[in-house]
Amino acid sequence: MAKTSGNDDTGQALAERIAALIADTAHNAPRSLQKRLGPSEVGDPCERRLSYKELDWPRSAAEGDPAASIIGTGFHTWMEEAFTRRQTTLPDGRPRYKIEERVTVQPSPIEAAVVSGSTDLFDRLTGTVWDWKLVGHTTQDKYRRGGPGPQYRIQAHLYGLGQENAGETVERVAICFVARYHELRVHVWTEPYDRAVAEQALARLGRIRAHLITAEAAASGYDHTWWSQIPTSELAKCRFCEWFKPGATDLSVGCPGINADRPARHGFESLIA
Repeated sequence: MAKTSGNDDTGQALAERIAALIADTAHNAPRSLQKRLGPSEVGDPCERRLSYKELDWPRSAAEGDPAASIIGTGFHTWMEEAFTRRQTTLPDGRPRYKIEERVTVQPSPIEAAVVSGSTDLFDRLTGTVWDWKLVGHTTQDKYRRGGPGPQYRIQAHLYGLGQENAGETVERVAICFVARYHELRVHVWTEPYDRAVAEQALARLGRIRAHLITAEAAASGYDHTWWSQIPTSELAKCRFCEWFKPGATDLSVGCPGINADRPARHGFESLIA
C-alpha cells in the first residue's frame, strides 16, 4: 500500500489517484506480467519459488511496492541512451556495443520452455557481458564484501551463453552495482565467462521442470504434502517472493518462508549437484 498525503482533501484524493496510477502501470508492465522464467530467475536458490512460478500457481502475497523497479527501469533506460550516444564501429564494420538486445539462452520447440531475455550491454571489443543493478548503498556494500550471490552470478553467465548462442565471442561477465545515494558509488564484480555455470543452472531447471510433471505430482493434486517435499533455501529472498505468506500452514496456499518453525531443507549447492 502506497503512503500518500495531501495538504487538503483534494490534495489527498489526487495523491491517492496518482499512487494508484503508478502502481497499476508498474504491475501491468510487460516485465511484471511475464510468466515464463527469464535469466534473472533461473538461478533463484529457492526451488519452491521456481516451482510455483513454473506452475503459474496463484500468488498469495500482495503485489510489492513498485518504486524500486520503476527507478531501476529508468536507470536502465538512461544507460541505454548513454551507450547509444557512445556507439562506435569496429574495424570489421560491426557496432561495438549491443545494447538491450534480446538473446535466447535455451531454445526449445515448446514456447514455455524457452529461456530468453535482454542483455543490458555486450561489448564486442572486450567480449564482456554487462548487467546494471541499481541498489541501496547498504546492499551495494554487501555485494562488495561478499560477491553478487549465486542468482546474479548465474544470470550473468546465462546472458553470456545467450550471446555465445548469437554467434558472439564472450570473454567475461560483469555486474555493475550503482548505489542509490547522494554521491556516485559504483562497484563492479567480474569474472571470466564460464559456459559450464550456465549449463549447470539450466540442467537444474530441467530437473525441477521434470519433477513438476511426474505422475506422482499429478496424483497428489499438488497438495501441501507434495509441496513440502520441494526444498527452499537458506539463501531465499522470501520478502520479495510472490508466494510468501507468513504463518501459512498449507503450502498449496502459500509458503511461510525460511524463518518459519520448519527450517529450510536444503541449501543452493545441493540443488545444482
